[in-house]
Amino acid sequence: MKVLISIRSIEELHACIEGGADIIDLKNPDEGSLGAAAPWFIKEVKRRANNYPISAAIGDMPNLPGTAALAAVGAALSGADYIKIGLYETHTTQECIKMMSDVVRAVKENNPEIIIVGAGFADAELYGGINPMKIPSIIKSAGADIAMLDTQNKNGKNLFDFLRIDELKYFVDESHSLGLQAALAGSLRAEHLSTIYNLGTDVTGFRSAACSKNDRKKGMITTKRVLKLMTIANNLNMHSKVSVSSEIVRS
Repeated sequence: MKVLISIRSIEELHACIEGGADIIDLKNPDEGSLGAAAPWFIKEVKRRANNYPISAAIGDMPNLPGTAALAAVGAALSGADYIKIGLYETHTTQECIKMMSDVVRAVKENNPEIIIVGAGFADAELYGGINPMKIPSIIKSAGADIAMLDTQNKNGKNLFDFLRIDELKYFVDESHSLGLQAALAGSLRAEHLSTIYNLGTDVTGFRSAACSKNDRKKGMITTKRVLKLMTIANNLNMHSKVSVSSEIVRS
């Protein structure tokens, strides 16, 4: 399991690097759950990040596939290794597939190595969004790489307030069965890491838990908080490796 930390400044970039985050994600929390990072910020982080994998959000998108495709190309040309799009105002399977397909085509024609992440929202029922359990099949149909769940609601609730463990397990397993990676986020805390890991999640995203006072907008990411998350995640990953090695020896 890799840990992705979402940053909004160069100061936060340094904290992520010092804390050992696996993936550095760039977004603007003032513009939404997956608020778009400015292209000059992506370029600057890419220049300073010393070969770190860089992820860039391009927004909680309205149903405007052309706009999304153009934004995705901007992120690609600015240096993003992962590009995340929020399926916010796409309300049907067909609309979501069209949006994601256009993004995939636009990005992969420029650089087929860039990883495309399509994010649905666990609280979609609150605003009439697409059923989050449909996201893996949508991502597969569009030719993207990672199926993700996040939350739109950021007023103190988290991913587990909207979906049960068995629903999250279905999401992860369905993504894997389709040959995709599965990513989970949504105001997660350090104490959620063990549960997220046990679901088989490939990438787990954090911002508020890495910020001072757990405040995703007014707080700032600190090295101490990133280290805490990474220590837990690394211990979980190491335990899994040790268990597998023991099984091989016994067999």
